[in-house]
Amino acid sequence: MESYKHILLAADFSEHGSAVADRAKDLVEKYQAKLSIVHVMDNLLITDAAYGSTIPFDLDLTAELMAAAKKRLANLAESLNIAEDCRWMEMGSPKLEIIRVAQENNVDLIVVGSHGRHGFALLLGSTANGVLHHALCDVLAVRLHDD
Repeated sequence: MESYKHILLAADFSEHGSAVADRAKDLVEKYQAKLSIVHVMDNLLITDAAYGSTIPFDLDLTAELMAAAKKRLANLAESLNIAEDCRWMEMGSPKLEIIRVAQENNVDLIVVGSHGRHGFALLLGSTANGVLHHALCDVLAVRLHDD
């Protein structure tokens, strides 16, 4: 098996995100690999029911959420010494965008957190599950435990 050369950390800013980041950092050190980071803001529209479900309620809210997420991404990336050209902030389906960013940037390992959901939550699907089953590279799903 070849060593990993480019590792992508899929950051979700959850309360357990530091455990996932720590695992990615350990792997980067072990393999002397390049570390990149991606955060994907889910494409959920906030709507006013009076106009139906297709018209956004407040476009400024999306811009504010995106700006806040970019700031958090920059802070996390700086704490991990990730260069600006190795940081991606995307909007859309998290699993699809993580996979796309990985493919476009020749990533050979994606590190993502997994809560190990069961039952109905599993049927709805999770980002980690979607990435695990559709990525063309290796995926490390770091088990996260809810308190």
